[in-house]
Amino acid sequence: TADEAESLFLTGLPTAAADLGLGAAVTAVGLKLMAALPEQLRARAARTAQRFLLDAPAWYRDVDPTPHLTAVAGAVWEQHRLRIRYVRWAHPREVERVVEPYGLVLKGGRWYLVAADGGEYRTFRVSRILAADPLPERFDRADGFDLPAHWQAYQRDFDRRRLDGRAELRVRPDTFDLLPELLEPAAVEEARRTAAPPGPDGWLRVSIPVESGERAVADLLRLGDGVEVLGPPELRARLIATLDALYAGYHAP
Repeated sequence: TADEAESLFLTGLPTAAADLGLGAAVTAVGLKLMAALPEQLRARAARTAQRFLLDAPAWYRDVDPTPHLTAVAGAVWEQHRLRIRYVRWAHPREVERVVEPYGLVLKGGRWYLVAADGGEYRTFRVSRILAADPLPERFDRADGFDLPAHWQAYQRDFDRRRLDGRAELRVRPDTFDLLPELLEPAAVEEARRTAAPPGPDGWLRVSIPVESGERAVADLLRLGDGVEVLGPPELRARLIATLDALYAGYHAP
């Protein structure tokens, strides 16, 4: 059926299919595909399904509630303009937009809508959509739009805009080895690129991109006593003030 054909790419993502309201179609098309396979290949496919599982959400993170995902997905499938009410970070926090929905991206267990808005492509986190109303009028997709290529470019640009500061660090060797588990990939890559040879004490000096303000402090605190912030001075002062406050809190009468 048409629904089964459209859901074919989701056969390995049952949770995502259910989020999009296509769980039943995915189940049906999976059964049809299995029935169409020769017996030997059918057994291999069943064995694979019991040995490999894709679980998209990250550890220790709840899945975002997305009550309007089905409506958004319907507008994406049918190329209908979409009126959304959305909560954003900037002020005014709550805005209303009429957008042209181009695609949905599932990233780390969170759904994002890529849509044309005022001649630009914008990204909306679906869990922040307060209302979604598909409109009767359809739109024509821009020729040559490639969702995977657009998403990769968006991520690079997002990191460039978000990581707008730098931190100069001294890092203990064992902490340096743990950076992939403690920092995001852009920071780890830059730490490896800028790492100077170890000093007499074995510690390395590195430079990493960070977000400004309190977020940088929170990220650096995750490194514990295996790191010393050398600069910039305002970041070092902010970190010292945070540590002083923590010490005072734990040593209060």
